[in-house]
Amino acid sequence: MTLPRQRGLTEQAADAAIDSACRLLRLPSIRNEFSDIADRAMKDQMTYRGFLAELLMTECDDRSRRRSERRIKAAGFPREKSLRAFDFDANPNIDAATIHTLASCEWIKKSQPLCLIGDSGTGKSHMLIALGTEAAMKGYRVRYTLATKLVNELVEAADEKQLNKTIARYGRVDLLCIDELGYMELDRRGAELLFQVLTEREEKNSVAIASNESFGGWTKTFTDPRLCAAIVDRLTFNGTIIETGTDSYRLASTRARAEEPAKTG
Repeated sequence: MTLPRQRGLTEQAADAAIDSACRLLRLPSIRNEFSDIADRAMKDQMTYRGFLAELLMTECDDRSRRRSERRIKAAGFPREKSLRAFDFDANPNIDAATIHTLASCEWIKKSQPLCLIGDSGTGKSHMLIALGTEAAMKGYRVRYTLATKLVNELVEAADEKQLNKTIARYGRVDLLCIDELGYMELDRRGAELLFQVLTEREEKNSVAIASNESFGGWTKTFTDPRLCAAIVDRLTFNGTIIETGTDSYRLASTRARAEEPAKTG
């Protein structure tokens, strides 16, 4: 398709030509915002190059935002969680400086693991999702799953002779976030299948886990001691371990909100 080119277009004709060209070139952000950007350019007396740069950067910024949104959606997070929304003062066990260093995603670049260990309500799942979201925003492919859901999927894949394909799919993402590891006992088959996924990713792609059990208690989940030791080794070698403690962050927040009316009354 060739758009007609004319000199001396009226403002209305120019707007229509820009709209058509943007549709043809698939530049939705420029199409939606060029009029406002052009008005600002005239007001600020921008050069032609400055105006063109403003148009192109608008499109680039919007494309980057949409890619981040797609990666976050593809990760399968069950809810939105951000580092900004976490109250570090409510749980001093979680060091803000360490978390913000992790948010740079250098550990993912180096294919290192991360373990968040602590009781329910201490913020480990919040951190897992928030750091996974940061990774997705920085361009990494992320996948979130519950430990039991992952094992069930692997068992079904093995029964349907699709195990290699499923393990390869989990092996490709840059960061695999496994939540609630240790909440339920896994039979030997399930534990071995999970071990295969971890082995596939070892020193190639990062794994981040959240568990309510200390490593010493993992024998309740992985009943074979040797297999348990091998899994712990996969998840800790060259990795970061953060202990989120035993005092419920959520319970403390709930109590604080409940006490506020009494204090102000």
